[in-house]
Amino acid sequence: MDHVLIDFKVTDSVATITLNRPEKRNAMSDDMRSEFIDALDAVAADKRIRALVLTGAGKGFCAGGDISGMQRRMNAPAGEIAFNGWQRQQRVHHAQALLHTMPKPVIAAVNGAASGLGADTALACDFIIASEWASFTWSYIHRGLIPDGGGMYFLPRRVGLPKAKELIFTGRQVKVDEALSLGIVDRKTRAETLLDEAQAWACELSKASSTALALTKTILNQSFELSAHDVFAQGSQAQGICYTSSEHRACVEAFLAKSAVRE
Repeated sequence: MDHVLIDFKVTDSVATITLNRPEKRNAMSDDMRSEFIDALDAVAADKRIRALVLTGAGKGFCAGGDISGMQRRMNAPAGEIAFNGWQRQQRVHHAQALLHTMPKPVIAAVNGAASGLGADTALACDFIIASEWASFTWSYIHRGLIPDGGGMYFLPRRVGLPKAKELIFTGRQVKVDEALSLGIVDRKTRAETLLDEAQAWACELSKASSTALALTKTILNQSFELSAHDVFAQGSQAQGICYTSSEHRACVEAFLAKSAVRE
């Protein structure tokens, strides 16, 4: 391997993962996915890390799946194509699930084109901030494929079902201003400040109780599929955990101390 495919840094409790195949517009190869999974596991396990920013090196965010992987799939013996494909899909879904269920805020800093799996990967994050050079395309249809990185789940939740169908059925490019108006992108900024603003936003989102944040995110991620009764039930259990946390105790003690001073 010529270089590290995933660059992983931590600054002021915010991890930054950079997809690092700029010569391939950060297309996701099998080796890159393995490093990506390892990095995501490291972020989730490290209590010192409170938030994650995901971006791409060079001019692109992520061009989707690596073309060499498609070539290998086409050249596999006919009797092995389906099972090999299933195994690969398990790795894709594992990586996307780790990103989506990360118990910390996750921001995609989209610096350029996010295509196919790249667009799905951005959507798997909690928030998307994009530069003026960003664009999105669910280009699977042009390869005779369906969105396999979560796009069929995430995109309708951002733009509504009819618009998601239109974007997926046509595979057309969505430039950043349209993406902002549709709700695909949450914030737009200049390329020069993209990463700094993403990291500052990550700090802002993660400065309060990490316990309460992780539990809240877990429930919110399921809220469209759950009944109100189920949300209340899960919320009751989560609140019981929060009651026992050192963060809750410290917050209450600080509040009571301030109240005593005012009285």
